[in-house]
Amino acid sequence: MKTEYLLQNEVDNVLSVLTPRNALVMRVALHTGLRVGDVLALKTERIGPHFWVTERKTGKRRQVGLPEPLLSDLQKQAGPVWVFESARTGKPHTRQAVWKDVKRAARAFRLPQNVGPHSARKVFAVELLAKYGDLERVRRALNHSSDTVTMIYAMADRQLESKRGRRRAAAGRRKV
Repeated sequence: MKTEYLLQNEVDNVLSVLTPRNALVMRVALHTGLRVGDVLALKTERIGPHFWVTERKTGKRRQVGLPEPLLSDLQKQAGPVWVFESARTGKPHTRQAVWKDVKRAARAFRLPQNVGPHSARKVFAVELLAKYGDLERVRRALNHSSDTVTMIYAMADRQLESKRGRRRAAAGRRKV
């Protein structure tokens, strides 16, 4: 099952109950649109206001930027090698640990949609499309090779509203 889009209040709720480290991982993903694995692969020496990332899934490079408050938060908790370093192993924090924490947070708020770290990428896409109204810009930011895939991400808010409308209609029919 694919992860789904979150409304802003749902994002805020999930972030509020994540561990501080996982909340920071998700904040970076929400701001940059990077996949969680790429966020966790960030090296301390390479982060700055603007830096290049080579995406693990696609091998494509892209430049990302971080605002000062987020960059400062990353630098404060960064390990000697990895920004999100595991204290036990000296390796990066794991995707599975972030996933498990996000799932726990979504359950805590009884969110009906399937929520995971990848939901942040969909929130990023919807917000970017709303801000600029340019699907091509969203496609480039996500490093997609297809407009079709980008549409799935950028229209995720509409898909969520449609699904919620069907749930409300079904609930109304059950009451009658």
